[in-house]
Amino acid sequence: MKEDKTFNIRTMGCQMNERDSETLAGMLTELGYVHVDDPKKADVAIINTCSVRDNADKRFFGTLGQLKKVKEQRPGFIVCVCGCMMQQQTVIDELKAKYPWVDIVFGTYNIHEFPALLQKVSLEKEKIIDVWDSPGGIIEGLPHERRYSFKAFVNIMYGCNNFCTYCIVPYTRGRERSRRPQDIIAEARRLAADGVKEITLLGQNVNSYDGGECDFAGLLYMLNGVPGIERIRFMTSHPKDLSERLIQAYRDCGKLCHNIHLPVQSGSNAVLRRMNRHYDREKYLGIVRKLRDAVPDITISTDIIVGFPGETERDFQDTLDLVNEVKYDSAFTFLYSKRPGTPAAEYEDQIEESVKHERFGRLVDAVNTHAAEKNAAMIGRRERILVEGPSRHNKETLTGRTDGFKVVDFAGPDTLIGGFCDVEITEGKTFSLKGKLL
Repeated sequence: MKEDKTFNIRTMGCQMNERDSETLAGMLTELGYVHVDDPKKADVAIINTCSVRDNADKRFFGTLGQLKKVKEQRPGFIVCVCGCMMQQQTVIDELKAKYPWVDIVFGTYNIHEFPALLQKVSLEKEKIIDVWDSPGGIIEGLPHERRYSFKAFVNIMYGCNNFCTYCIVPYTRGRERSRRPQDIIAEARRLAADGVKEITLLGQNVNSYDGGECDFAGLLYMLNGVPGIERIRFMTSHPKDLSERLIQAYRDCGKLCHNIHLPVQSGSNAVLRRMNRHYDREKYLGIVRKLRDAVPDITISTDIIVGFPGETERDFQDTLDLVNEVKYDSAFTFLYSKRPGTPAAEYEDQIEESVKHERFGRLVDAVNTHAAEKNAAMIGRRERILVEGPSRHNKETLTGRTDGFKVVDFAGPDTLIGGFCDVEITEGKTFSLKGKLL
C-alpha cells in the first residue's frame, strides 16, 4: 500500500500570511498530501515568510538552514519558500548565492500557481524561481485548509496604498485590490454552511475597502445578515480612514464584535508626520472617544513602534501620555527596525539601540499595567465565549475568547469546543482571564 505524501508549512508574520498558508495547505490536500507537524519528516516543506520585522528575517534564514541537512539526507525532499520576503531582490540574490538547494521560490502574487510549480519540480528535478513583479487579478475559488472548523479568515482586499515610511508592505503586497462584495458574501454563506460561527475579515487596511457601491461599513451590514455567522471581526483598521458610518455599524450590527485593533504607532505628531500616517494624536483620540461613546464596552488594541528615527524623549513621552489616556486592553509593541527599501531606513537620525530598549521597557510597563487593570475590572462579569480548545497554559482546561477578544481559561468538557458557552470571570491577569463555567 502506497503511503500518502506529506507536507509541513511554517508561517511567519501576520494574519494575511496565515490565510495564504491555509490556501497552500488546501492546494496540497487536494493533491493528496497529508499534513505533518515536523518539517524534517515531510516530503514537502514550505516556509511562508514575513518582511515586516528584522527578527522575522533572521528566523527565516535560521529555519532554512536547519532543512539543509534533511535535503542532504533525502534528495527528494522538496523545500519551498514564499511570502513577502521573496518580493525583495536582495533576498532572491542571497538565496541563489547561499541556498542553491532550495527547490521552489515564489512570491505573494502567484500563490495560485503553486500546484503547477510543485508538479514541474517533481517531474523535472530542477529549481524554480517564479516571483511576479506585480499582481494580476484576484483569483476566486482557491481551496483552503482551515486550522479551526468553527472560525475562519476571509480576505476582503489585498495590498496597501498608504506608504508609511517604515513599512515594506506596499512593495511586497502591491497596491490595494478589493474583492467584489458578492464574492465575499458567497464565501461567508459557504463557511456558515460548513459550521463556521465566527469570521475575521482581513486586509492591510480594511477601512479603505472599495467594493464599487459598497464601502467597508456597507459590507459589514451585508455580512451581518448572513444566517449562521454569529460573530464578525476585522483586521486591520487604519485611523485615517475610519468613518462615522463604521462607528454606526457597531451600534447597528449585532454580530459585529465590540473590539477593534486601531494601530496608533506613535503618540507624537512630529513622529506621525515622519511616518506618513496622515492623522495626528488629536484625531486619533477623537476616534477613540467616538467609539467608546457608541459602544461603551468596546475593547481597543493597538500597534506602537518605539525608537523611530528622530524620536526624542519628548516624542516618546507623548506616546506614553497617549497610552495612559486611552488605556488599551492590549498592545503589540515593537522596536523600530530598518526595512531596506523604505524611506525611514535612509533617515540619518537613527536611534541608538540602548535608548530604544530603555524606552521599550517603560512602554511595556505602562501597557501591561492598564491591561491588568482592565482584566481585573471584569471579575464577576458573565461573558459569552467561543471555545477554541485546550488552554496553552494548562491542557486540562479549555480556552476561548470573549466578544471583546479576551482569552478566558476555564474548566469544562471537550464537547464544548467549537461552540459558545457562558462563564463567570473569576480572575483577571495581565494577558488573560480565568472563568467558571455557568
